Amino acid sequence: MRNFFLGVLATLAVLILGGLSFALLGFAPTNANSPPPRWESHLAMSAVDASADRHAPRTSSPVPATDQNLIDGMKIYTMNCAGCHGGLDKKAATFGNSFYPPVPQLVLHPPDDPDWHNYYVVRNGIRYTGMPAWEKVLREEDIWKVTIFLSHMEKLPAAAQDYWKNAFGVAPPAGEGGHGDHDEH
Repeated sequence: MRNFFLGVLATLAVLILGGLSFALLGFAPTNANSPPPRWESHLAMSAVDASADRHAPRTSSPVPATDQNLIDGMKIYTMNCAGCHGGLDKKAATFGNSFYPPVPQLVLHPPDDPDWHNYYVVRNGIRYTGMPAWEKVLREEDIWKVTIFLSHMEKLPAAAQDYWKNAFGVAPPAGEGGHGDHDEH
């Protein structure tokens, strides 16, 4: 039994030292002008999801998904988020393609996480990305309005759909039952 545990420890030591050697000897690609390997994207998004799941309080939105709150959420999104995450006119983001890691285009791929998860990300940001924490910029209520807008983007009530069409010249996205790859946050 002792030899088994020593074997496990030796295997772990080799894996850790091998991974560190791979990174510290320059074999890990760090250039931002090529897409990251699939395993890297998956690992990074899994870490973001696990962190939010661990740290975010599982609270319901204190802001109801009324027509006015959803419209307010659209306005807040347009003023603060669209420059990176894509406009409601379905055009690609102004800066979205120049950042690394690539910025999720939320109109094209709405988030599929629960409200409390999205609220946590908007409020606290994501380290090592361009996603800032908005807690000192937006009021708590406004962060919730953006959060409920993102959650309801594909199933807006008629008044909010009309506002979107009139303000941005295109219809909002229709729900298609799936949001694509969960790694695209």
